[in-house]
Amino acid sequence: MFLKKSSSNGRIFLSFVQGYRIDGKVKHKTVEKIGYLDELEKIYDDPITHFKSVANERKLAAPEERKIEVAVNQRLADNESSRKNLGYAIPKLIYSLLGINIFLQNKQKHLNINYNLNSIFSLLIYNRFLFPSSKKKAFENRNFFFESYDFSIDDLYRSLDYFARYSESLQKYLHEKVRDIIGRNGELGYYDVTNYYFEIPYNDEDKYDDNGVFVKKGLRKKGPSKEHRPDPIVQMGLLMDSNGIPMAFNIFSGGESEKTSLLPIIRRVKKDYGLQRIIAVADRGLNTSDNTAFLAGTNNDDSQGHDGYVYGQSVLSADKEFKAWVLNPDGYIHTEETDKDGEKVIFTHKSRVYAKTVQLENQQGKRNSKMIVYQKQMVYYSKKYAEKQKKEREIVLAKAKDLIANPGKYNRATSIGAAGYIKNIKFVKETGEIPDGINLSLNLEKIAEEEKYDGYYSIVTSEKNLSDIEIRDIYKGLWEIEESFKIIKSEFRARPVYLRIENHIHAHFLICFVSLILLRVLEYKLGKKYPVNKIRQSLIRYSCSHLDQNYYLFDYRDEILQSLEGVFGIDLRNKIMTTSEIKKILQYHK
Repeated sequence: MFLKKSSSNGRIFLSFVQGYRIDGKVKHKTVEKIGYLDELEKIYDDPITHFKSVANERKLAAPEERKIEVAVNQRLADNESSRKNLGYAIPKLIYSLLGINIFLQNKQKHLNINYNLNSIFSLLIYNRFLFPSSKKKAFENRNFFFESYDFSIDDLYRSLDYFARYSESLQKYLHEKVRDIIGRNGELGYYDVTNYYFEIPYNDEDKYDDNGVFVKKGLRKKGPSKEHRPDPIVQMGLLMDSNGIPMAFNIFSGGESEKTSLLPIIRRVKKDYGLQRIIAVADRGLNTSDNTAFLAGTNNDDSQGHDGYVYGQSVLSADKEFKAWVLNPDGYIHTEETDKDGEKVIFTHKSRVYAKTVQLENQQGKRNSKMIVYQKQMVYYSKKYAEKQKKEREIVLAKAKDLIANPGKYNRATSIGAAGYIKNIKFVKETGEIPDGINLSLNLEKIAEEEKYDGYYSIVTSEKNLSDIEIRDIYKGLWEIEESFKIIKSEFRARPVYLRIENHIHAHFLICFVSLILLRVLEYKLGKKYPVNKIRQSLIRYSCSHLDQNYYLFDYRDEILQSLEGVFGIDLRNKIMTTSEIKKILQYHK
């Protein structure tokens, strides 16, 4: 507060004025009108000195009072938006804890650019974490945060090239930070692949060198979409640790097989992260001869010193000998356990060490060499899983029966799943329609064969010394990587992808990857007590409205915010906060 002298009708008028800042701009508000100087001189010997002294006294007393006056008849200006989010202070705190700002600042020292890479990257991370949208929308909504972002939209797009360039080194850097802060079992890596579609009608062209020699496939290519969409896709492989925190990712063409994506990321992570051994845990889609042979090594009677694997194994697609072993009741063990609800359940299982012959592919793509791999094979039976399989098949069979009765309603795309249970089904190559006059019927033999294996699931591993329960529990961790993909797709809205430049696409997935690390670290810090969607919603709702001067009004508090206070040692209880108090929260480092 200070004394202001203003000119009015040739006379000097005195008043008390309060200074404050909004979005970095200094503003003033008249707190009290005192009077004209010539009239005050009749009362005070030196009115200016007197009222300056009063202003100083009130300034000292102001922090204790914390009183403001708000006129109830104020009107909003056209296009005014006075809401701001403070929930981003939490991902910002973890962003700083992981030293991402330091990493980018060190990289920028070697660049001749006039915009701040860390400022741009942090905005894109906070926006993806809380309010996922396009890069352009993130730029337009930058004032929803309390930070000052001094760069243009062109700067933002230029920075994506640098983020793509630093992707692998940032992944390695974050691995080391997570290992130091939380701890990480680098020997166990969960891996899976999913894809992301682009709403474009064309594929990216393959790349060739000047001599016409093929270099690599175009990135956006039509392939086996998880959503059964016809659009071009890009595939993402994600490697995760046993805490559910991502370790590394790779992006590859939608036209490539996901089965070949495992080995490159394992090689890179071992080399760059200095890991001696990785046990890759993956779903049955990655269970191939080449992957198995590579991870098992040559001396697989003793896999120590080599990498390892824990794969899901499809019983239905296995050979006759394996299927016969599964259905043979001999050797099954019935172990009583307590499930997560505290109820007693029976775990029915058996295992064996088996010499499996795998055929390897040479550089010409031919499988002309064989290798013996000694692996532990474990099969278990679950009544709940049997009921689930039966129910799912009944849904597909109902569709198959409807298709047989009304073939004109379906085509190649819409008959996916059901077509596998129908004999003699065909499609017109040009249109995908089912031709008229075909005699369609259910494949009862296939249905009966599948029913025999309802409830059985198999896992195979190089780790022959693990117990059946240990194998199962390790494999169970795959659900977290599946959830991570759901977070990226649903919570972070990573699809559809609207970028077209390859480096920008890589940068987009790096932003999703880093946002996922921040969310998983936060989830870990909170003891995994809360679902990630509730954590995000709590931070989204921890927003405020500008009240008056430099005061902001908060209107939300829940148990997650209370838990965050205990974990990070910050106070989020105040209903009204000043800009300086908000800045203290944003600048806090534990």
